[in-house]
Order: sequence, then structure tokens, then C-alpha cells
Amino acid sequence: MKTVVRTEKLTKRFGDLTAVDAIDLEVREGEVFGFLGPNGAGKTTTLRLLCALIAPTSGTAEIAGFRLGRDDSKIRAAVGILTEQPGLYERQSAWQNLVFYATLYGLSATDARAQAERYLRLMGLWDRREEPVATFSRGMKQKMAIARAALHEPRILFLDEPTTGLDPDAAKTVREFIVQLRGVGRTVFLCTHNLDEADRLCDRIAFVRGGLLRVDTPAALRGSIGERGLSIRLGGPVTADQIGAVRAIDGVAGATTNDGLLRIGADDPEAIAPLAVRALVAAGGDIVEVRPERTSLEAIYFDVMGVSPGADGIEDIV
Repeated sequence: MKTVVRTEKLTKRFGDLTAVDAIDLEVREGEVFGFLGPNGAGKTTTLRLLCALIAPTSGTAEIAGFRLGRDDSKIRAAVGILTEQPGLYERQSAWQNLVFYATLYGLSATDARAQAERYLRLMGLWDRREEPVATFSRGMKQKMAIARAALHEPRILFLDEPTTGLDPDAAKTVREFIVQLRGVGRTVFLCTHNLDEADRLCDRIAFVRGGLLRVDTPAALRGSIGERGLSIRLGGPVTADQIGAVRAIDGVAGATTNDGLLRIGADDPEAIAPLAVRALVAAGGDIVEVRPERTSLEAIYFDVMGVSPGADGIEDIV
């Protein structure tokens, strides 16, 4: 796929503090690219650099075919950005806000109205279009801000913590919108602390802490960290004969049991599952549940970051 974001040794310093440290990064067209890291890792600073809102201290970047530092106005026109604050005109209605911002993006009056209607409907806000934004809930304002960022159909949409503080219904709407964007070939650069959200939405995930630590797909990350296997729940106690029958299967690395739950280590759990079920039934076992086990993204996060849960307490740089 075509590369739409490429950085080379991109660096940003604030005095003696290095917020972004020599990042080399490539983001492909049509993918949801997750950008994960602890507070203070430089995620928001990186996003602002890539949107040409601040200048790098050193290094270079190319965004949507434009050179950072040379084509900054073209970069800002080619991207959409959701920042930490909605930044809406609260005394104006939802409709007035979106039409105004659409005209700032250079849309004609007709196109501005059409896009405002389209995104108000997509975000479930059409029935509230004439109400002042000040009367909206946090979740509604967040959906408004995402709509504003997407009005001009940017090639790349940068989202900074888009579902933070949202109720489940609003968060679901935002996630579905991200999936829709990917479906039409748009690139989404997603800064998030929500590991489950990153796992479900992202094609690739970058782990960052000042510098870039690792970039890979969720599946590849799981394959390189932790063990794989099966978890099988039986209707009664697991017997020694049943454990022995499972351990005799080629490809089984081990088997342990606790309170009727049998855990089987295997590099290819999908291939082992039917063999294990047949062996257990033949040994008198009543199968209640069979579930492949995989390393959680949370475990991967802590492994890549080299920290223990609860160890990170620093605040965001910006």
C-alpha cells in the first residue's frame, strides 16, 4: 500500500526536554494506525508535528505527499485533526459550527451545507442541529469535534484520544465511524490509551516512549510475546487420565488444571482444539467450553515498555 506518512529522525525538543526522539515512521494509506504510549511519551507532540502545527527541532517528514517545513499549509489542508479539546463555538448551533468550519476548509456554500448535514446524521446529531453546542454533553461535543475534523474529507485523520470520557453509546458511534473511514480507504492515525480499542480497530500499532519502540500488527505482537494455547472447561474435575490423554497429543507443550479448567499450551491452538476435545471425550470428559487463549495487548504493552503495571505516573508533556 502507498505510504502517506513518512518520518526520518523526527525530533522535537522543548528546552532541555526531548519530547519526540528521532522517530522513523511509515503509515500506509487506508490503515488505522495506533499510536500507544504512557503519559508523557510524546504522542500528542508527534501528532502536532505531523499536522504541521508545530515545527520539528530536527529531522524531516512527508505527509500526504507534502514536505513538513516547506508545504505546511498544504499539509494542514490535507489532514483533519481531533485535539484534546473540542474547540467549538458553544453559543452557536451545531449546524452553524459545521457550516462555518466547512467554509474555512474552502468548501463552497452548497458543499458546506451538504457536508454539515452528512456528518450530523452520521454522528446521530441531526435532530439537535439547531441547538447551541453549550447545551451538549461531553460525548456530543466530542462527536461534533470529530465531524468538524472530517468535513473536508481529509486523506489522513489524526485522532487524539477520541473516546476518552465518552459513554459506551457515544464511544461505539466513534469506533464505528473509524471503521467506516477505513472502509473507504481513509487513513486514521489513532492516539489512544485504550488498549482494547487499539486491539479491535488498528491494523498496526506503534509503541512510543519518546522514541519509537516497536511497530507491528496485533497478531504479530502476540506471536512474539507470551504463550499461546487453549482453555477448556469441563463439567467436572479433570482426571489424571484426561490430562495424560491431552499431553500425548503432538504439538501440546503442556497441560495444567485448576477448578475444572484445563489449560493447554500449544503453538497452533486452532489445530490442537479438535484433537484435544476428542481425547478428553474419549477419556470420559464432559466439555463445557473451549476457548483459544492469547496474550492480551495489555501484557504486550508492559513487555514492550519494560515497565510494571502501575509504574507510570508522569503527566503528558503537552
